[in-house]
Amino acid sequence: MKNLLKKAALVLLAVGSFQLIAQDAAVPTYTDPYKMMEVLADKTFQRIAREQAEIKKNPEILRTIVSEELVPYIDSRYAAGYVIGNSVKLNTVPKEDFNTFVVAFQNYMVGTYAGVFTQYRDQKVIIEPGAPLDPSKKIITIKTRVIDPGKPDIKIEFKLRRMKDANNWLVFDMVAEGISLLDSKRSEFGSLIRQQGLKSVATLLDEKAKAPIKAPEKAKNA
Repeated sequence: MKNLLKKAALVLLAVGSFQLIAQDAAVPTYTDPYKMMEVLADKTFQRIAREQAEIKKNPEILRTIVSEELVPYIDSRYAAGYVIGNSVKLNTVPKEDFNTFVVAFQNYMVGTYAGVFTQYRDQKVIIEPGAPLDPSKKIITIKTRVIDPGKPDIKIEFKLRRMKDANNWLVFDMVAEGISLLDSKRSEFGSLIRQQGLKSVATLLDEKAKAPIKAPEKAKNA
């Protein structure tokens, strides 16, 4: 499961990552979620290929690429709230504590995914066509396949939600072969949040986010 999620995380980075708390007004938005994913995949992989020599010397460049190219296109507040789940009652938590957790969770995921990007080896991402968008729907699923020569295709579903009072879409979760990334993170951090509180776990995530960018360890049976 862990190895599959690492592979799936590479695809998530190809199509978008965690949204900044204050989104830059100059960042392009997309009313067509399929087009958004295609554009982000192209831009991200092209930049990694273009800067590959510098990345080999300094993997921290990947953190910059994730932040600059991908960060605006996933709803990090919604994702962080989902991970918290029922671990605490948010209406009893100071707003600043929740905001601190959102930022820490975002930074942690950026660092994690930057590490996954060290494994990029020209994999192909196919975005499967979907039915015409229903204007009344607020949440949709987009199916993709990762093609890695010599290996079985990996099927990934992305969950997107239409932003309130807007026509643009943001990614909030992905499901790799039936495994939800957010469900995995909720399971990982839920008990810690219940025992230690949001601020304590946010501090832990901040410390994890400071770790140097390096490739994730491969599973022994991978």
